[in-house]
Amino acid sequence: MSGTAPPPPLGPPNGDAAGPSRTFVVPRSRPSDVLVESLRTLSANLLTLAGFVITVILVITAILVEVVPPITRALLGHALSILPYSPSAIGPGLNQAPSAQHWFGTDELGRDVLSRVVAALPLDLTIGVVITGLSILIGAGLGLIAGFWEEGRVGRAVSAIILRVTDIFLAFPTLVLAIALTAILGHSVDPLTAIVIALTVTWWPYYVRIVRGEVLVIKHQGYIHAGRIAGLSEGRILLRHVLRNLLEPLTVYATLDVGTVIVTFSTVAFVIPLPSTILEWGTMVSNYQSLLPGEWWLVMGPGIAIFVTVLGLSLLGDGLRDVLDPRTRRAFAKETESSFAPRPSAPNGEVSE
Repeated sequence: MSGTAPPPPLGPPNGDAAGPSRTFVVPRSRPSDVLVESLRTLSANLLTLAGFVITVILVITAILVEVVPPITRALLGHALSILPYSPSAIGPGLNQAPSAQHWFGTDELGRDVLSRVVAALPLDLTIGVVITGLSILIGAGLGLIAGFWEEGRVGRAVSAIILRVTDIFLAFPTLVLAIALTAILGHSVDPLTAIVIALTVTWWPYYVRIVRGEVLVIKHQGYIHAGRIAGLSEGRILLRHVLRNLLEPLTVYATLDVGTVIVTFSTVAFVIPLPSTILEWGTMVSNYQSLLPGEWWLVMGPGIAIFVTVLGLSLLGDGLRDVLDPRTRRAFAKETESSFAPRPSAPNGEVSE
């Protein structure tokens, strides 16, 4: 009785039997491992660690300034504050020089300058984050459209329109355009809203260029072509591959940009001061400039606050590039771990150099 011959066994070309099949699983980093690697990377770079500490202190202080008074009012019946004095309390000592009681002195009404500087911290930090976030939403969205969907006649036309409008905004000096828009909008809205709108209008074009350049690099990578061959939709490729690879450069640039926004916002508020009821560093410098050079300590307080805030954010943003990159983070972690590892002993029992 004839039967069908069994198929030959699969194996290497030399006829050896094939070994058991193996499934290769790519290990995923646990959140705890990522946290440890990030902390080791921060400790390996003292400037980044200093920026991280400064930023954390500033953020915690801003939160406490805002949340402690209402919480204590609800629990105790009267509001408490972390500020040494009330920012609006008028004292007997006018234009006092810095002392143990008033570290940054007092102004022409006897108000403690240090308390006013710390009270202005939440507004300036919030303004920097809000303007940067709005600029990312507008600029990154337009940059994605201009970079990812530029094929075809319609795509090229839309991309060209976005880039030409971006070039028009970039042709104007940012500070001059922001001051002009603030002066124009100040007649219809309050000054604080006018500055926020003006800076957002002048800030988003930078993110269009950044995101479009990153997208043009990412979209030609091998894994993007592999995803299209596998049948993934354009939307899924955009969300799972393009946006994920944009998070690192956008986070680094946005952290650096918050400090720049704070400086620009304070400069505009210096030229076009906000109402005296709004505590803001640039407005404080503008109000106190008439007392220079005699009462120099009045502008020293908000000036130091701007300097420390921008310095901390700049150092942190510069080091985030190493923290967010997995390869660099693991290299720093291994280097830090090896530096604390015990040295091997020589045959005679001595520690080798």
